[in-house]
Amino acid sequence: MTTLKSTALFVLAAIAEIGGAWLVWQSVKEAKPWWWAGLGIVALGIYGFVAAFQPDAHFGRVLAAYGGVFIAGSLAWGMLMDGFRPDRWDVIGAMICLLGVAVIMFAPRSGS
Repeated sequence: MTTLKSTALFVLAAIAEIGGAWLVWQSVKEAKPWWWAGLGIVALGIYGFVAAFQPDAHFGRVLAAYGGVFIAGSLAWGMLMDGFRPDRWDVIGAMICLLGVAVIMFAPRSGS
């Protein structure tokens, strides 16, 4: 159950952070209205709270693992929202990152 909860929180955090950054990007780079940036800032704040609900109590571990989720999620977001097509190296890199996430978050640890 902890693995499922952690995975769901990583997905929600990715949606909030990547979506927030995308909204700011759209406002600044693509001339969308200023309030898109405002919504992006709110979403980025939500990301911080979502990440804090991870079952693991170690900030460094959670944020390090989330980095891998962010990489894979950013590629997926680009595909869905901007028509980006990752090449095989993007996909291989994202898979390596997600393997790293699994090791960091779910490897058995003594005393934990």
